[in-house]
Amino acid sequence: MKFNYYGFKAIYFHEMDRFRRTLGQSLLSPVISTSLYFIVFGSVIGSYVQNIDGVSYGSYIVPGLLMLTLLTQSVSNTSFGIFFPKFNGTIYEILAAPISTFEIVVAFVSAGATKTLIVGIVIFTTSLFFVDIKVQYPLLMIFLLILVSFTFALFGFLIGLLSKNFEQMSVVPSFVITPMVFLGGSLYSLDMLPEFWQVVTYFNPVVYLINGLRFSFYGISDFNIWISISLMVLFLVICVTTVSIILKKGYNIKN
Repeated sequence: MKFNYYGFKAIYFHEMDRFRRTLGQSLLSPVISTSLYFIVFGSVIGSYVQNIDGVSYGSYIVPGLLMLTLLTQSVSNTSFGIFFPKFNGTIYEILAAPISTFEIVVAFVSAGATKTLIVGIVIFTTSLFFVDIKVQYPLLMIFLLILVSFTFALFGFLIGLLSKNFEQMSVVPSFVITPMVFLGGSLYSLDMLPEFWQVVTYFNPVVYLINGLRFSFYGISDFNIWISISLMVLFLVICVTTVSIILKKGYNIKN
């Protein structure tokens, strides 16, 4: 089957153009939030917590803040991207076009992941003004950033398909992903927790993602790096399978 590049390009650049029109909100808000995190946590709490595993506290929280941005932005960008055409009815124009469901998914997910990576780069650059960062494994960092961005962009696409209103669409990012990131060791090491809460944290999948990204920065992690990569790939496979089934049945779209 020949890939419809023109159809892909039309959807992709339409989504990127929407990102360009809201550039101030899309980039300024994460930069302000990250700066506040560094001012409050990096400066204030960092004066009490000198270092963790030989890394200054301000530098230690960078991978966690970066992962927080990646997860929330990936999900929100793509979920809104596919939900809004459903909301205003233009989804039928896309479905009627000579483009396969596979190409539709790839276009929306690629646009969502691209927007997330742009915001991630801005957050990383912003952190350089506050703390000293040395990335030990830059290729691994880039691989994890791309993998997380595309996987959770696909997850966001799934949320957009299943959501019937804006309230449902905002439930997962606000009440599931954000708490999981904060409780996943983004601002602290698991060794600082009591033994019981360490065991509870092991059931939080986000903790493995944060530790994987932290390993690419400083070479330190509470888990084996392959556990992080394996879980991410497994979640990607689950998302691809679920989206394929839903699109094939036309659930919440064709009806």
